[in-house]
Amino acid sequence: MKAIVVTDQAAGLAGMTQTERPEPPVAINDVLVEVHASGFVPTELEWPSTWTDRSGRDRTPSVPGHELAGVVTALGYGTTGLTVGQRVLGLTDWHRDGTLAEYVAVEARNLAPLPGDVEFPVGASLPISGLTAWQGLFDHGRLRPGTSVLAHGAAGAVGTMVTQLAREAGAHVIGTGRAADRAKALDFGAHEFVDLDGDRLEDVGGVDLVFDVIGGDIGKRSAALVRSGGTLVSVVGPVEARPADGLAVDFVVESDRAQLGEIVQRVRDGRLRTNIGTVANLDDALAALNPTERLRGKTVIRVRS
Repeated sequence: MKAIVVTDQAAGLAGMTQTERPEPPVAINDVLVEVHASGFVPTELEWPSTWTDRSGRDRTPSVPGHELAGVVTALGYGTTGLTVGQRVLGLTDWHRDGTLAEYVAVEARNLAPLPGDVEFPVGASLPISGLTAWQGLFDHGRLRPGTSVLAHGAAGAVGTMVTQLAREAGAHVIGTGRAADRAKALDFGAHEFVDLDGDRLEDVGGVDLVFDVIGGDIGKRSAALVRSGGTLVSVVGPVEARPADGLAVDFVVESDRAQLGEIVQRVRDGRLRTNIGTVANLDDALAALNPTERLRGKTVIRVRS
C-alpha cells in the first residue's frame, strides 16, 4: 500500500516521504479500514508517540495521521459492533501507525458509523477537532447555558468547533486570534472578537471558561480572567498559571463513539460546519503538508477518489 512515513524527528514536516508499506496486520478487536480521507495535525511531529512506542522504543519509520474516514474491509478476531463494508470515521491510537496510508488497523471501539450523506473528507476533518472541542467544553469545562467562553484561536480547526458548540449550548462566546481572523471567527458564531496583536486581552474582563489552544504568555494571562468557580481548559500541555479561584485542566483528546455520533449528527442537520482549508490527494500530500503560507483551516488528504 502507499503510505506517508516519517523517520527523522529533526527534519520535521520536510522529512516526510511517500513509500510502499505492507498492509497492517489485524489484531484482536481490530478492524482494517480502507482509508478514503485522512486528517492531519502538524504538531503530531512534536508528539513522542509519533516516534516511540509505549515502552519508549523507536518505532520509525512511522505513519502519521490519526483521523480517518473510510470503509471497513476486515475484522480481527473477537471484533464486534462493526461490519465489513461499513462506512466509519474515527480517531486512531497515538502509538500505532496512522491514517496517511491506504489502509490502517485500528481498534473497533475507536470508530463510529459515518452516514452515507457525509462525505469522506468531511468525516476525516471531525475526530480531533470535534472531540477536542466537545470534551473541553462539556467533560472538562462543565459548560452551562448563560455562561461566557473565551475561545482562543477561534478561526482555527478546533476554535471554530469550540465556538459553534458553545454557542449552541447557550454560551456567550468571545473569540481571539489575529486581525485577519476576525471575519472568520465571527462567521462561525463568535459574539465578539479580540485581536491578540492589537487589542488588550485584559479588557475582556471576567469569563466563566477559557479554552486555550495557544499556551505560553496568552495562557498565563488568560488564567487571571477566569471568574470565581470558572475553568481554564488547555490542550497545549501543563497549565503554567492557574485561576485564583477556579479550576485548571489540561487534557489529551480521547476517542468516544457516542460523542462522534453527536458531532456527525450536528453536521448532518446543519448545526455544525466543518473548517476545512485544504484537500489534497495522497500523491500531492507532501506539498499540502508543507505549506508555504499560514494554514487556514483543517488539512485533509484524500487517499482515495
